[in-house]
Amino acid sequence: MFVPAHYEGDAAAALAVVQANPLATLTTSADPVPYATHLPIVVPEDTEKALRDGAQDLRGLRLVGHLNRANPHWSRLASGPSAGLLIFRGPNGYISPEVYGYTPAAPTWNFVSVHVRGTIRPLAAGEETLGVIRRTVRELEGRFGRGWDMTSSLGYFDRIVPAVGAFEVHVEQVDGMFKLSQEQSEQARERTTRHFAGSPDGTHRELAAWMERCPMSPLPDTEGR
Repeated sequence: MFVPAHYEGDAAAALAVVQANPLATLTTSADPVPYATHLPIVVPEDTEKALRDGAQDLRGLRLVGHLNRANPHWSRLASGPSAGLLIFRGPNGYISPEVYGYTPAAPTWNFVSVHVRGTIRPLAAGEETLGVIRRTVRELEGRFGRGWDMTSSLGYFDRIVPAVGAFEVHVEQVDGMFKLSQEQSEQARERTTRHFAGSPDGTHRELAAWMERCPMSPLPDTEGR
């Protein structure tokens, strides 16, 4: 992913995007076009401990996920270690030039996105795969659900696990792009933040929150605006 220097985020911001947006797109090479599968990705216990103990970056750590073994993508993953890319998409929103309050101007799109590259390794069927399923349920239900207790469904998990393919991603590179109007003047950036903050769309309000806490300063105003 091409990331101009003024749109780069730090490791903590990238991690926040990964954790807040667990439905990722996994891509791996294939002929004539790459495989791409949308699936949940979560932080396993060893990675959680490393982060709790002071690790500042996902590089060198693991992420885990799973998909249906009937998916042709699984046959590629199951063949052995392979290079892969995970795309985590954060909030985004279109910006009309009307928001800026000056002319000439051009429309654009603000967004937050993180790309995670690494080596993908398939996990053994049975207990290892079941562990990924349980971890995924605990993570996602705990953060996005309604406190559902999986205990009564563990037997069901045992029955469906033969159809599930689990894998781990050993993270080697993390690229974050935080396009949050840094190229605009301070005044235009403030107008854009207010525009999104006042939107009835929750995604837009989340985007405004990123703009408010973004540690990067806007570029100098070279056109006198």
